[in-house]
Amino acid sequence: MDIHPDTRPGFFERLSSLLLREPEDREQLIKLLHSAHERNLLDADALSITEGALAASEISVSDVMVPRAQMEVIDIDDPLDKIVALLNRTGHSRFPVIDGDRDKVIGLLLAKDFLRLKSNTPFNLRNWLRPAVFIPESKRLNVLLREFRVSHNHMAVVVDEYAGVCGLITIEDVLEQIVGDIEDEYDFDEADDNIRLDQSGRYRVKAQTTIEDFNEHLGTHFGNDECHTVGGLILHHLGRVPKRNEGVDLDGLHFHVLRADSRRLYTLSVSVLPVADESAA
Repeated sequence: MDIHPDTRPGFFERLSSLLLREPEDREQLIKLLHSAHERNLLDADALSITEGALAASEISVSDVMVPRAQMEVIDIDDPLDKIVALLNRTGHSRFPVIDGDRDKVIGLLLAKDFLRLKSNTPFNLRNWLRPAVFIPESKRLNVLLREFRVSHNHMAVVVDEYAGVCGLITIEDVLEQIVGDIEDEYDFDEADDNIRLDQSGRYRVKAQTTIEDFNEHLGTHFGNDECHTVGGLILHHLGRVPKRNEGVDLDGLHFHVLRADSRRLYTLSVSVLPVADESAA
């Protein structure tokens, strides 16, 4: 196979020159990766995933877990119809099963097991339980991901130093921290405009958008005395950083979180809530 003299050698020469600059710490390594991206040696997807993989070794489970209060759980005494309703409402594939108290997780229930459930057969939830995996909240994400891969588990219950349940985490949560939302991060987040109307009729809004610009663009009247950005508005309302896919309703608008991590809110989808028909009341 012939190699064009003006393309392949030039690529390898540029790559070699970058690799010869041996980084002395992680910060220099990140700069090296960004330099490779700027020279088109790494595309945006590869850069994002590499940065996410490096960051995973510094992020603990407690930073990304679903908090105890937000856990969707099933009680061992719940009737079958209540369990099926929860499965249909949430769409989750796995659920912790408790025995009267969230600190007493006795196993996991897999939604796919219900495909084997036969009608007119006595149902005993204890017969459907899978063993639960318990991990400390200080465990690092890179270590947890390796354990998930080896054990083939996809969910773990997070406990504190007193063995109390403080949340849960899935393999999807870990992978999301590494892969992230590539489209949001490297397309819209790098665009000049902070507000964009998408094909569905919703607005895609950067969290850094000032409330003044947001009000002007959407005709709203949010105050900016306590916070100056749309992201700050959501953080002030919730009192915490929201998770991806979480929704918030404010003054006739629905804010849907498109991208966020444990420390920062990045991108939101904003739509107008339907007006209630008062005459129907």
